Parts: sequence; structure tokens; C-alpha cells
Amino acid sequence: MAAWGLLAAWTLHDAEELATMAGWARAHKAELAERFPWIPQHVWELDQRHVTVAIGLMGGLVAAAAASGPKSGLYRAAVASFGVHGVIHLAQAAAMRGYTPGALTAPLVVIPYSVWAWRRLEDRRLPAWSWLLLPVALGGVHAAAHALTKPRERWF
Repeated sequence: MAAWGLLAAWTLHDAEELATMAGWARAHKAELAERFPWIPQHVWELDQRHVTVAIGLMGGLVAAAAASGPKSGLYRAAVASFGVHGVIHLAQAAAMRGYTPGALTAPLVVIPYSVWAWRRLEDRRLPAWSWLLLPVALGGVHAAAHALTKPRERWF
């Protein structure tokens, strides 16, 4: 049951991101570009189609982790990554000195679920590759969403 709780907690959290991310990024693009000039400008250009596709793809990954069960390294890595993801949301909100997408459910859902699920694990060892899961998953789903939603060139 705890394993499917990962998918439930993720769904609640990502519903917030789905509802707020594209609009928030659009409204704060100039401020983000000014505060973080080393980040390429196109990173802040998130339209709703991109956000929706990226969240859908991540949902598939989270469902696979939940289905793998609490004895699997994938599930343990996903729980740990989900908790880190929640802390990152809080750091983002602190850096922006205000609300950022995901900051509401991070302390109410993400972090509490992650701590609860982690404590229930019999085996708390993380696979060696687990530190790569969060950045590779986030980067991968956003790269795939970009490829799937970018305007296509016409052949005729």
C-alpha cells in the first residue's frame, strides 16, 4: 500500500504543478532571467502543452516505481528522490522569496509522504545509481516534452 501511496502523493503534488507552472513561469520570466542569468533563457519558456506532456511522462516513471514495490531499488530511489524534490521546492520558494509551483504541496504532501514511506522500508539501502534518478528523470521528461511539443517544420 505504501508503494502506491507514492503515485497518490505524486499525483496531488503534480496537480499543483500542472495548474500553476506554465502561468507562473510566463509571469516571472523576466525576473528569473535577471536573477539567474547563467541559466539559458529558453528554460523559462514553459507552455502548458510542454508542462502537461512532461508531467504525464513523469507520471509513467512514478507509476513504474510504485509498481516495482517497496523491496525494489527503484522504489527506494524514487521515494528518496521525491523527498529531495520537495526540499528543492522549498529552496526555490525561498530563493524567489515567494510562491513557486509545487511549494504548497511540498511541505504538506511530498516531504511527509517521503519521510513516512522511508521509515516503513525494511531495506533503506539506496542503489549506487540512485543519486542520478532525479536529475536524469527531470531532464529526460523535459527533453522528451520539448521534442514532442515543439513546432514541426512543414514539408510542403
